Amino acid sequence: MKKVDKQVAEAYFRKRVRLMIGYLIVWALVSFGVVALAEPLSGFTFNGMPFHYFMGAQGSILTFIVLLFVNAVVTDRIDKEFGIDEKANEGLHTGKPLDH
Repeated sequence: MKKVDKQVAEAYFRKRVRLMIGYLIVWALVSFGVVALAEPLSGFTFNGMPFHYFMGAQGSILTFIVLLFVNAVVTDRIDKEFGIDEKANEGLHTGKPLDH
């Protein structure tokens, strides 16, 4: 099995942790920020509803779904950047060693 250099592994996880922190910030803003700012946001409408109500009822769920897809795409790119993509690892499930 291919050994990964410690510096490469640390760079990979540092990049992934930064992304997770970004996703958590977006999650907190969507979940708690809209609720905290419900009074000022009640003047705006979206789809015929007050904006804070829409975000609580549907917008936050849609935001989380978008975050899942963004995470999948960005993670695949990072995996390929660091050589951890599926083609490089497809022999693992059969027990074959990697030839890198």
